[in-house]
Amino acid sequence: MVIPVHDVNPVRGTPYVTYTLIAANIFVFLFMPGLAGSAAGDSGPAQLCHLQSFIEQYAAVPRELIQHQLPQLVPTGAVDPRTGGCLLGAPGYDKSPALSVLTSLFLHGGWLHLLGNLLFLLIFGNNVEDRLGHIRFLLFYVACGYAATYAFAYLNDTSSDPLIGASGAIAGVLGAYLVLYPRVRVWILVPLLFFLPLRLPAWIVLGFWFGLQAVYSSGEGVSGLGTVAYAAHIVGFLAGMLIVWPLRAGTTPPPEPRGLIFGRHARPRW
Repeated sequence: MVIPVHDVNPVRGTPYVTYTLIAANIFVFLFMPGLAGSAAGDSGPAQLCHLQSFIEQYAAVPRELIQHQLPQLVPTGAVDPRTGGCLLGAPGYDKSPALSVLTSLFLHGGWLHLLGNLLFLLIFGNNVEDRLGHIRFLLFYVACGYAATYAFAYLNDTSSDPLIGASGAIAGVLGAYLVLYPRVRVWILVPLLFFLPLRLPAWIVLGFWFGLQAVYSSGEGVSGLGTVAYAAHIVGFLAGMLIVWPLRAGTTPPPEPRGLIFGRHARPRW
């Protein structure tokens, strides 16, 4: 894996949508039952059952999306006193599978899942938003998320495992960035014996990321990582590339400063 840190690609305005999406993801995560406190060891059986009920209601489920089969029994959020497991019962809500795709984009399974997604969105989303405009970027983000989720559901149409996370939509952002700014330099950290900083063109960084998703989706090198929806990442990335492809002409990388210049108009952006 590589960890992006900064791209040499200034924006013309404030990326309000990118910042709002980041804030919304953090806000939802903090209010997901049992997850935000799990790092401190505060999750017990009651919180885990509540979380399972919450995810069942708001996550995207392939079988529901493709076969339109809603479960008759779902976790109620309570603990079964006889077994210690989660108590099942008839759902007390009307779930829309299509709308669950949207809500699933704001759910994450842990701090690492959340922060990893938001790091990529923060670094690459601002420039794509700058190129598309605020409203078009928001529509683009949601469209990539829907494309990625439905494609994964189609490939796993009998699965009842919930699908959560913004990875498919953010993969679309990465695909768009690759098309619009392939030669822009990106600072990354490569974890070897220590974190090695490198500055590489975006086409290498994002091409390597896409290659990893393709390898992992084939089942190679994914021992213990089988819960990651790599196919959704691939489809989201390709969807992002296709949507912005007509805008690729005329996009040039910004000039890079020579040496270190300190002053009011030449501060580094991290």
